[in-house]
Amino acid sequence: MADRHGPESPVRSWRAWLQLIVGLAGFAFSVTLMVRSGLGLGPWDAFHVGLSRRMGISIGAASILVGVLIVAGSWFIGVRPGVGTLANMLLIGLFIDLMLGVMPPAPGWGVGLVMHVAGIVICGLFTGFYMASGMGNGPRDGLIVGLCLRTGRSILLVRTLVEVSALAVGWMLGGPVGVGTLLFAFGIGPAMQWGMRVCGVDEELTPVTEG
Repeated sequence: MADRHGPESPVRSWRAWLQLIVGLAGFAFSVTLMVRSGLGLGPWDAFHVGLSRRMGISIGAASILVGVLIVAGSWFIGVRPGVGTLANMLLIGLFIDLMLGVMPPAPGWGVGLVMHVAGIVICGLFTGFYMASGMGNGPRDGLIVGLCLRTGRSILLVRTLVEVSALAVGWMLGGPVGVGTLLFAFGIGPAMQWGMRVCGVDEELTPVTEG
């Protein structure tokens, strides 16, 4: 996304912060839709739900806890968090908890399917939106990049292995895995690619991962 005001401009900073917060809120809305669809979640979200059930904490709190642990682990492989990383880690969890409090579950399978597909599309769009703010990516993005730099492996391979691992742990913890999980697995890549293109994010230089 073009920067018409310069990196030090207060106008740009204000707009970048607003874009980051709106993007994170939209991302949280997409997760809330998929949670309430009842069809199963993406790997990380299934992990968060499973962890919340085992620990007796909210889904948002579980998301924040996992984010903190990932940032701490990423630090040891040379990945330093930025303001966007910390905002991503804290605000998405808070937004999810607020939205879950007002959004009812899907009344049936058909409505749940519409909610889940809409959630995937919205997730892709708002991922591109908050990335385009230039404030930094989320904790999981940093982890993927750090592992790629350390191992020399591709983002596609590392992302796949990390997401499969998150899904396996989430399933063992009792997280909701179902048809929606498959929809997310096959749909989130194209949705993110589309969202990044719409928002002007460089697809070659910016890694794409969940949360």
